[in-house]
Amino acid sequence: MTPITEVEGRRLALSNLEKVLYPATGFTKGEVLHYYATTAQVLLPHLRDRPLSFLRYPDGPDGQVFFAKNVPPGTPDWVTTAEVPRSEGPARMVLVQDLASLIWAANLVTEFHTPQWVIGAPGLADRLVFDLDPGAPATVVECCEVAVWLRERLAADGISAYVKTSGAKGLHLLAGVEPVPSERAVEYAKSLAVEAERVMPGLVVHRMTRSLRVGKVFVDWSQNAARKTTATPYTLRARREPGVSAPVTWAEVEGCGAVAQLTFLAADLEGRVREYGDLLGPLLDGGRAGVVP
Repeated sequence: MTPITEVEGRRLALSNLEKVLYPATGFTKGEVLHYYATTAQVLLPHLRDRPLSFLRYPDGPDGQVFFAKNVPPGTPDWVTTAEVPRSEGPARMVLVQDLASLIWAANLVTEFHTPQWVIGAPGLADRLVFDLDPGAPATVVECCEVAVWLRERLAADGISAYVKTSGAKGLHLLAGVEPVPSERAVEYAKSLAVEAERVMPGLVVHRMTRSLRVGKVFVDWSQNAARKTTATPYTLRARREPGVSAPVTWAEVEGCGAVAQLTFLAADLEGRVREYGDLLGPLLDGGRAGVVP
C-alpha cells in the first residue's frame, strides 16, 4: 500500500520508499525525499518562479534517464504551473513554489534544472552561469584555477561571482545581474570564455568539440541561452553515488588540491548548511546584482 503523507496541508502518495536509487551506497528513495525535506529552506528560493525541467531517473542512474519539460501527467491541481514561451510554441511547465510541490516533484525521482530567468520575465536573464567541465585527465582541481580567474575577471566588470560543484565532475560559477536579454548574456559570457582561453591556452577551451577538451577545462557559456537550463543549487544528480550540486566557499576553491575535497554527497549537506547557511544567498538579493557591460 502506498503511504500517504501530509505536507503543508497537501496529501501526497509517496511510493517505493525502500527502493535503492544509488547502488554504490544503497541510498534509497526514502532517503532522497528526506534529503529534499531537510534542505528545502535553502533549495526552494533557487527554484521559486523558475520553470522546472525534470531530468528523471526513476530506476536510478543505471536505468532510463530522460528530460521532461511539460507538466507531467497526474500533476495535482495545487501544483503551480505556467505557460512558457518556446520557439516551437508555448508550453505549460511546473513551478516549484513550496515544500509540498518540492516533495511531490522529488517523488518522481528527478534532478532539478532551471533557466537563468524567472517566469515573470522570460528571456531576461537575472543570472549568469559558467559551467566548467574538465576533460580527462583534468579534474575539478583544474576547474578551480579557471574559476578563480573568472571570478577576478567578472569582478573587474563589477559583477560578484559565487560557485558550486556541478555534482558531477566540474564547477558552476553563478552571478546575479540586472535583467538583461538572454542573447546579451550569452554574448558576454562567450566573450569571457574566449578571453580565458586566450590567457590560459593550455588549460581552457571555449568550444564544445570533444577532441579539443582533452586535459582542459571547457568553459560552457551557452547555458545562458533562454532555452537552456542548469542544475539547480542543491539538486541531487543521477550518478552512482548521491552527489549534490553543492555551494562552496571561495577558500575551498582556492585550496582545492584533490577531487575528494570538492565532492559532496547528500549526507554532507545538513552540516554544511548548518555551518554556512546558503552560500548562494546573495544571488537572491537583487540589490547585489551586477550590470552586464
